[in-house]
Amino acid sequence: MKQKVKQNLRYMRKNYLLYLLVLPAIVLTFIFKYVPIYGLLIAFKNYNPLQGIMGSTWVGFEHFTRFLSSPNFMVLLGNTLKLSVYGLLLGFFPPIILALSFNLLASDKLKKRLQLILYAPNFISVVIIVGMIFLFFSNKGPVNHLYEAVTGKTLPFLTEPDFFRPLYIFSGIWQGIGWSSILYTATLSNVSPELIDAAKIDGANILQRIWHVDLPAIKPVMVISFILAAGGIMSVGYEKAYLMQTTMNLPSSEIIATYVYKVGLQSGDYSYSTAVGLFNSVINLVLIVVVNQTVKKLNDGEGL
Repeated sequence: MKQKVKQNLRYMRKNYLLYLLVLPAIVLTFIFKYVPIYGLLIAFKNYNPLQGIMGSTWVGFEHFTRFLSSPNFMVLLGNTLKLSVYGLLLGFFPPIILALSFNLLASDKLKKRLQLILYAPNFISVVIIVGMIFLFFSNKGPVNHLYEAVTGKTLPFLTEPDFFRPLYIFSGIWQGIGWSSILYTATLSNVSPELIDAAKIDGANILQRIWHVDLPAIKPVMVISFILAAGGIMSVGYEKAYLMQTTMNLPSSEIIATYVYKVGLQSGDYSYSTAVGLFNSVINLVLIVVVNQTVKKLNDGEGL
Protein backbone atom coordinates (compact mmCIF):
# COMPACT_ATOMS: atom_id res chain seq x y z
CA MET A 1 0.00 0.00 0.00
CA LYS A 2 2.79 2.44 0.95
CA GLN A 3 4.67 1.55 -2.20
CA LYS A 4 1.59 2.33 -4.30
CA VAL A 5 1.19 5.71 -2.59
CA LYS A 6 4.85 6.50 -3.25
CA GLN A 7 4.43 5.58 -6.92
CA ASN A 8 1.40 7.87 -7.20
CA LEU A 9 3.23 10.75 -5.54
CA ARG A 10 6.21 10.20 -7.83
CA TYR A 11 3.91 10.22 -10.85
CA MET A 12 2.23 13.45 -9.66
CA ARG A 13 5.57 15.18 -9.15
CA LYS A 14 6.71 14.10 -12.58
CA ASN A 15 3.52 15.32 -14.28
CA TYR A 16 2.70 18.29 -12.04
CA LEU A 17 2.17 20.56 -15.08
CA LEU A 18 -0.76 18.40 -16.19
CA TYR A 19 -2.33 18.71 -12.74
CA LEU A 20 -1.82 22.48 -12.79
CA LEU A 21 -3.52 22.56 -16.19
CA VAL A 22 -6.63 20.78 -14.89
CA LEU A 23 -6.68 22.58 -11.51
CA PRO A 24 -8.80 25.61 -12.66
CA ALA A 25 -11.47 23.25 -14.01
CA ILE A 26 -11.52 21.31 -10.72
CA VAL A 27 -11.79 24.52 -8.67
CA LEU A 28 -14.60 25.92 -10.84
CA THR A 29 -16.48 22.61 -10.73
CA PHE A 30 -16.18 22.50 -6.95
CA ILE A 31 -17.33 26.12 -6.52
CA PHE A 32 -20.28 26.01 -8.93
CA LYS A 33 -21.36 22.35 -8.64
CA TYR A 34 -20.56 21.15 -5.14
CA VAL A 35 -20.73 24.22 -2.90
CA PRO A 36 -24.35 25.01 -3.95
CA ILE A 37 -25.40 21.55 -2.71
CA TYR A 38 -25.48 23.14 0.74
CA GLY A 39 -28.52 25.12 -0.44
CA LEU A 40 -30.55 21.91 -0.85
CA LEU A 41 -31.19 22.09 2.89
CA ILE A 42 -34.00 24.56 2.23
CA ALA A 43 -35.99 21.71 0.63
CA PHE A 44 -36.38 20.33 4.17
CA LYS A 45 -37.12 23.67 5.82
CA ASN A 46 -39.58 26.55 5.69
CA TYR A 47 -36.95 28.86 4.30
CA ASN A 48 -37.05 32.46 5.44
CA PRO A 49 -34.43 34.75 3.83
CA LEU A 50 -34.27 36.84 7.01
CA GLN A 51 -33.49 33.82 9.19
CA GLY A 52 -31.12 32.19 6.72
CA ILE A 53 -30.78 28.52 5.82
CA MET A 54 -29.66 27.31 9.25
CA GLY A 55 -32.12 29.52 11.14
CA SER A 56 -35.20 28.46 9.19
CA THR A 57 -37.66 25.94 10.66
CA TRP A 58 -37.01 22.27 9.88
CA VAL A 59 -40.07 20.55 8.34
CA GLY A 60 -38.54 17.33 6.99
CA PHE A 61 -40.32 15.84 3.98
CA GLU A 62 -43.37 18.09 4.20
CA HIS A 63 -42.71 19.83 0.86
CA PHE A 64 -42.10 16.52 -0.91
CA THR A 65 -45.38 15.14 0.45
CA ARG A 66 -47.15 18.31 -0.60
CA PHE A 67 -45.86 17.94 -4.17
CA LEU A 68 -46.55 14.19 -4.45
CA SER A 69 -50.09 14.61 -3.14
CA SER A 70 -50.93 17.69 -5.24
CA PRO A 71 -53.39 17.32 -8.14
CA ASN A 72 -50.72 18.73 -10.48
CA PHE A 73 -48.21 15.96 -9.77
CA MET A 74 -49.39 13.35 -12.30
CA VAL A 75 -49.98 16.00 -14.98
CA LEU A 76 -46.50 17.50 -14.52
CA LEU A 77 -44.81 14.10 -14.37
CA GLY A 78 -46.72 12.84 -17.41
CA ASN A 79 -45.94 15.94 -19.49
CA THR A 80 -42.25 15.82 -18.53
CA LEU A 81 -41.90 12.11 -19.30
CA LYS A 82 -43.77 12.35 -22.60
CA LEU A 83 -41.69 15.29 -23.77
CA SER A 84 -38.42 13.60 -22.76
CA VAL A 85 -39.14 10.03 -23.86
CA TYR A 86 -40.58 11.06 -27.22
CA GLY A 87 -37.64 13.40 -27.71
CA LEU A 88 -35.18 10.61 -26.87
CA LEU A 89 -36.83 8.02 -29.13
CA LEU A 90 -37.28 10.38 -32.07
CA GLY A 91 -34.04 12.32 -31.65
CA PHE A 92 -31.53 9.57 -30.87
CA PHE A 93 -31.17 8.01 -34.32
CA PRO A 94 -31.21 11.01 -36.74
CA PRO A 95 -27.65 12.14 -35.76
CA ILE A 96 -26.41 8.57 -36.27
CA ILE A 97 -28.06 8.35 -39.69
CA LEU A 98 -26.64 11.76 -40.61
CA ALA A 99 -23.11 10.74 -39.56
CA LEU A 100 -23.36 7.50 -41.57
CA SER A 101 -24.56 9.50 -44.58
CA PHE A 102 -21.67 11.96 -44.26
CA ASN A 103 -19.26 9.05 -44.08
CA LEU A 104 -20.51 7.74 -47.44
CA LEU A 105 -20.04 11.05 -49.28
CA ALA A 106 -17.11 10.90 -51.67
CA SER A 107 -16.70 14.67 -52.02
CA ASP A 108 -15.01 16.25 -48.99
CA LYS A 109 -15.96 19.73 -50.22
CA LEU A 110 -19.67 18.83 -50.34
CA LYS A 111 -19.40 17.15 -46.95
CA LYS A 112 -17.90 20.27 -45.34
CA ARG A 113 -20.57 22.52 -46.83
CA LEU A 114 -23.40 20.28 -45.65
CA GLN A 115 -21.86 20.03 -42.19
CA LEU A 116 -21.59 23.81 -41.98
CA ILE A 117 -25.26 24.20 -42.92
CA LEU A 118 -26.46 21.55 -40.48
CA TYR A 119 -24.23 22.67 -37.58
CA ALA A 120 -25.35 26.31 -37.82
CA PRO A 121 -28.77 25.94 -36.08
CA ASN A 122 -27.04 24.76 -32.91
CA PHE A 123 -25.64 28.27 -32.43
CA ILE A 124 -29.05 29.93 -32.65
CA SER A 125 -30.38 30.92 -29.23
CA VAL A 126 -33.50 29.31 -27.80
CA VAL A 127 -35.32 32.65 -27.88
CA ILE A 128 -34.74 33.00 -31.63
CA ILE A 129 -35.76 29.38 -32.25
CA VAL A 130 -39.05 29.93 -30.42
CA GLY A 131 -39.52 33.21 -32.31
CA MET A 132 -39.08 31.31 -35.59
CA ILE A 133 -41.65 28.72 -34.46
CA PHE A 134 -44.17 31.46 -33.65
CA LEU A 135 -43.42 33.18 -36.96
CA PHE A 136 -43.73 30.11 -39.19
CA PHE A 137 -46.62 28.37 -37.40
CA SER A 138 -48.86 31.30 -36.49
CA ASN A 139 -52.34 31.54 -38.02
CA LYS A 140 -50.99 33.88 -40.70
CA GLY A 141 -47.60 32.18 -41.01
CA PRO A 142 -46.24 30.48 -44.16
CA VAL A 143 -47.05 26.96 -42.93
CA ASN A 144 -50.70 27.80 -42.40
CA HIS A 145 -50.77 29.68 -45.73
CA LEU A 146 -49.67 26.52 -47.53
CA TYR A 147 -52.08 24.36 -45.53
CA GLU A 148 -54.94 26.76 -46.19
CA ALA A 149 -54.15 26.79 -49.92
CA VAL A 150 -54.52 22.99 -50.00
CA THR A 151 -57.36 22.40 -47.51
CA GLY A 152 -59.09 25.77 -47.20
CA LYS A 153 -58.59 25.99 -43.44
CA THR A 154 -55.85 26.69 -40.89
CA LEU A 155 -54.51 24.72 -37.94
CA PRO A 156 -54.06 26.14 -34.40
CA PHE A 157 -50.41 25.08 -34.03
CA LEU A 158 -49.63 27.51 -31.21
CA THR A 159 -52.81 27.15 -29.16
CA GLU A 160 -53.79 23.49 -29.49
CA PRO A 161 -52.09 21.35 -26.75
CA ASP A 162 -51.66 18.40 -29.14
CA PHE A 163 -49.31 20.43 -31.36
CA PHE A 164 -46.97 21.55 -28.56
CA ARG A 165 -44.93 18.35 -28.29
CA PRO A 166 -44.36 17.85 -32.04
CA LEU A 167 -43.26 21.47 -32.42
CA TYR A 168 -40.97 21.24 -29.38
CA ILE A 169 -39.40 17.91 -30.31
CA PHE A 170 -38.92 18.34 -34.05
CA SER A 171 -37.59 21.89 -33.71
CA GLY A 172 -35.10 20.49 -31.18
CA ILE A 173 -34.07 17.71 -33.58
CA TRP A 174 -33.60 20.24 -36.39
CA GLN A 175 -31.52 22.47 -34.14
CA GLY A 176 -29.28 19.77 -32.70
CA ILE A 177 -28.98 17.04 -35.32
CA GLY A 178 -25.80 18.41 -36.90
CA TRP A 179 -24.02 19.11 -33.63
CA SER A 180 -25.05 15.76 -32.14
CA SER A 181 -23.60 13.92 -35.14
CA ILE A 182 -20.07 15.31 -34.62
CA LEU A 183 -19.05 12.58 -32.16
CA TYR A 184 -20.25 9.84 -34.50
CA THR A 185 -18.61 11.49 -37.52
CA ALA A 186 -15.30 11.74 -35.66
CA THR A 187 -15.51 8.09 -34.63
CA LEU A 188 -16.25 6.96 -38.18
CA SER A 189 -13.29 8.94 -39.52
CA ASN A 190 -11.01 6.70 -37.42
CA VAL A 191 -12.30 3.46 -38.93
CA SER A 192 -9.41 1.58 -40.51
CA PRO A 193 -9.44 1.92 -44.33
CA GLU A 194 -8.31 -1.70 -44.45
CA LEU A 195 -11.65 -2.83 -43.01
CA ILE A 196 -13.53 -0.84 -45.65
CA ASP A 197 -11.33 -2.21 -48.43
CA ALA A 198 -11.79 -5.74 -47.12
CA ALA A 199 -15.58 -5.28 -47.09
CA LYS A 200 -15.52 -4.05 -50.70
CA ILE A 201 -13.33 -6.99 -51.79
CA ASP A 202 -15.77 -9.39 -50.11
CA GLY A 203 -18.54 -7.86 -52.22
CA ALA A 204 -20.36 -6.02 -49.41
CA ASN A 205 -22.89 -3.45 -50.56
CA ILE A 206 -23.45 -0.10 -48.80
CA LEU A 207 -25.97 -1.47 -46.30
CA GLN A 208 -23.76 -4.44 -45.44
CA ARG A 209 -20.77 -2.16 -44.97
CA ILE A 210 -22.78 0.07 -42.64
CA TRP A 211 -24.04 -2.92 -40.64
CA HIS A 212 -20.75 -4.82 -40.33
CA VAL A 213 -18.15 -2.02 -40.32
CA ASP A 214 -19.59 1.40 -39.46
CA LEU A 215 -22.14 0.51 -36.78
CA PRO A 216 -19.73 -1.68 -34.74
CA ALA A 217 -17.26 1.22 -34.81
CA ILE A 218 -19.73 3.73 -33.31
CA LYS A 219 -21.49 1.23 -31.02
CA PRO A 220 -19.55 2.26 -27.84
CA VAL A 221 -20.35 5.93 -28.50
CA MET A 222 -24.01 5.08 -29.11
CA VAL A 223 -24.20 3.19 -25.82
CA ILE A 224 -22.70 6.02 -23.77
CA SER A 225 -24.84 8.64 -25.53
CA PHE A 226 -27.99 6.61 -24.88
CA ILE A 227 -27.17 6.12 -21.19
CA LEU A 228 -26.54 9.84 -20.69
CA ALA A 229 -29.67 10.77 -22.64
CA ALA A 230 -31.82 8.27 -20.72
CA GLY A 231 -30.38 9.52 -17.43
CA GLY A 232 -31.47 13.04 -18.32
CA ILE A 233 -35.06 12.10 -19.16
CA MET A 234 -36.43 14.28 -16.36
CA SER A 235 -34.06 17.17 -17.12
CA VAL A 236 -36.13 19.06 -19.65
CA GLY A 237 -34.91 22.66 -19.68
CA TYR A 238 -37.57 25.17 -18.74
CA GLU A 239 -36.45 27.92 -21.16
CA LYS A 240 -37.87 26.59 -24.43
CA ALA A 241 -41.00 25.06 -22.86
CA TYR A 242 -41.69 28.28 -20.94
CA LEU A 243 -41.21 30.46 -24.03
CA MET A 244 -43.50 28.23 -26.10
CA GLN A 245 -46.25 28.23 -23.48
CA THR A 246 -49.55 29.93 -24.16
CA THR A 247 -52.66 29.96 -21.99
CA MET A 248 -54.25 27.46 -24.40
CA ASN A 249 -51.50 24.82 -24.55
CA LEU A 250 -50.74 24.66 -20.80
CA PRO A 251 -52.30 21.17 -20.41
CA SER A 252 -49.35 19.72 -22.36
CA SER A 253 -46.66 22.42 -21.99
CA GLU A 254 -46.56 22.68 -18.18
CA ILE A 255 -43.65 20.48 -17.07
CA ILE A 256 -41.75 20.12 -13.80
CA ALA A 257 -39.03 22.60 -14.85
CA THR A 258 -41.50 25.39 -15.71
CA TYR A 259 -43.48 24.63 -12.55
CA VAL A 260 -40.34 24.99 -10.41
CA TYR A 261 -39.54 28.29 -12.13
CA LYS A 262 -43.01 29.69 -11.52
CA VAL A 263 -43.33 28.49 -7.93
CA GLY A 264 -39.76 29.37 -6.94
CA LEU A 265 -38.95 32.63 -8.70
CA GLN A 266 -42.36 34.06 -9.48
CA SER A 267 -44.23 33.02 -6.33
CA GLY A 268 -41.23 33.07 -3.97
CA ASP A 269 -41.90 29.60 -2.48
CA TYR A 270 -38.22 28.67 -2.45
CA SER A 271 -38.42 25.64 -0.18
CA TYR A 272 -41.20 23.96 -2.15
CA SER A 273 -39.57 24.63 -5.53
CA THR A 274 -36.24 23.30 -4.25
CA ALA A 275 -37.97 20.14 -3.03
CA VAL A 276 -39.56 19.63 -6.46
CA GLY A 277 -36.21 20.21 -8.18
CA LEU A 278 -34.46 17.78 -5.81
CA PHE A 279 -37.13 15.15 -6.50
CA ASN A 280 -36.49 15.64 -10.21
CA SER A 281 -32.71 15.22 -9.75
CA VAL A 282 -33.09 12.06 -7.65
CA ILE A 283 -35.30 10.48 -10.32
CA ASN A 284 -32.62 11.34 -12.91
CA LEU A 285 -29.92 9.70 -10.78
CA VAL A 286 -31.99 6.55 -10.36
CA LEU A 287 -32.72 6.42 -14.09
CA ILE A 288 -29.08 6.77 -15.15
CA VAL A 289 -28.00 4.01 -12.73
CA VAL A 290 -30.79 1.64 -13.82
CA VAL A 291 -30.24 2.27 -17.53
CA ASN A 292 -26.48 1.86 -17.16
CA GLN A 293 -26.84 -1.47 -15.34
CA THR A 294 -29.42 -2.69 -17.86
CA VAL A 295 -27.22 -1.77 -20.83
CA LYS A 296 -24.23 -3.48 -19.21
CA LYS A 297 -26.19 -6.72 -18.84
CA LEU A 298 -27.48 -6.60 -22.40
CA ASN A 299 -24.19 -5.44 -23.91
CA ASP A 300 -21.54 -7.69 -22.35
CA GLY A 301 -20.56 -5.25 -19.62
CA GLU A 302 -20.19 -2.28 -21.94
CA GLY A 303 -21.44 0.95 -20.35
CA LEU A 304 -20.37 3.83 -18.16
